[in-house]
Amino acid sequence: MNVFYNPVRTYAGEGSLSQLKNILHEMNPALRRVLLLVWNESVMEHDVFHLTDTYEVCEEVFTASNPTVAQLFKVYQRTKQFSPEVVIAVGGGSTMDVGKSLCCMYGNDFVDEDEVRNWIKAKDDTKPTVKWIGVATTAGTGSEVTCWATIWDPEKNAKLSMENHANYAYAAIADPCMTKGMPLKLAVSSALDACAHAVESYWANHTNAVSRGLALQAIRIVMRNIDEMLNGNEEARQAMSVGSLMAGLAFSNTKTTACHSISYPLTMHYGIPHGAAVSMLMGPVMKMNSAVTEDVEDLYDALGVKDGDELGTKIKGLLERSGQPSTLSAWGVKKEDLGDLASAGMTKGRADNNPVELNSEMIKTILENIY
Repeated sequence: MNVFYNPVRTYAGEGSLSQLKNILHEMNPALRRVLLLVWNESVMEHDVFHLTDTYEVCEEVFTASNPTVAQLFKVYQRTKQFSPEVVIAVGGGSTMDVGKSLCCMYGNDFVDEDEVRNWIKAKDDTKPTVKWIGVATTAGTGSEVTCWATIWDPEKNAKLSMENHANYAYAAIADPCMTKGMPLKLAVSSALDACAHAVESYWANHTNAVSRGLALQAIRIVMRNIDEMLNGNEEARQAMSVGSLMAGLAFSNTKTTACHSISYPLTMHYGIPHGAAVSMLMGPVMKMNSAVTEDVEDLYDALGVKDGDELGTKIKGLLERSGQPSTLSAWGVKKEDLGDLASAGMTKGRADNNPVELNSEMIKTILENIY
C-alpha cells in the first residue's frame, strides 16, 4: 500500500501571487531576513517582490540551467553570512533546486565544493534549517511541490539528488502571470516535461490512487491545450500552469521512471534541454511499459492517442512546430555514443522505479528508436 502525502500549501490561478506577503506573515510574523532567489532581474518588476519596507532582503540572481555543485557552492558562499530565515525561489526547476539545497546547507560550514559534493552523496544530514516558498515562472517542472533537488556534477560525470521529506516548501504559488513572455520553445518543452511527470507517475512502481487521479487530469489539461498554446491562445497558456502543478503533486509521491532516467545523460553530455529530452522518450517507453500498466486505456485516453507509436509521432510534431529538433541525430548526438549513453541512463531511484525492469541493451534500443 502506498500513501499519498504532500504538505505544501498551494496557491494557483490569476492573482495568487498577491498572497506572498500574507504567506510570509503566516509562516512567522517575527521573521525578518528573506533571501529572494530569482532567475532573472526582470522578476523585480512585480511590485509584490518589493519587500524591503517590511523585511531585510538579500537578492540573488541565478540564471543557469541545470545547476552544478560548483555553482551551488558559490551561491552558498555569497549568502551564508546573511543567514536567511526564509528562501523565496522564483523561477523554474533550476532556481528551485538551488533554493531547496540552500535551505539544507545553511547550518553547515562548507569550505569547498568537495565537501558539498560528499555531503550530498552521503544523504545522511540534509535536514533543512530554513523553510522556502516556491514561485513558478515556468509551467512544467512542478518543483514547487516536490521535496527533492537535482544538482549536476559534470566534473565527476554524475547527477546528484537531494531528498528530504522535511524540505517540502511551506507554500507554492503558480500564478500564470509569471509565465507571460516565456519563449515558445521553453513553453512547449516545459509542458511536455509536465506531461512526462504525470505519465511516469501513473505507471511508476510507487504509484498510488491519488497520484494516478492527479496524473490523468494533469495529462488531459496539458495535451488538450498544447496545440492552442502553440497558436498563441492565452487561456491555453494559463491552463498549463494548473496542469504542471497537478503533475508536480502526482510525481511528488511517486518519483519518475525510465524516461527521466534515460534523459539525464542526454542533457549532461549533449545539452539537450530536459523537457525535450524526456518527451522524446515517452513514446518508446510507453510501448515498453504498456503491457504492465494498469488501466492503460485510461492513460491513452488522457493523452489522446491509441498507443506508444502514436504518442511518439504526436510529440515529434509538437517539438518541430515549436522549432526544436525531435530526434537525437538532429540534436547532434553521435550514433557511436549510444552504448555509453545507454549505460549512463540506468539512474538509481528512477530506472528501478519503472514497471518493466531495465537494462543497458533495452535502453540502447530505445535510444536507437528516437535517433
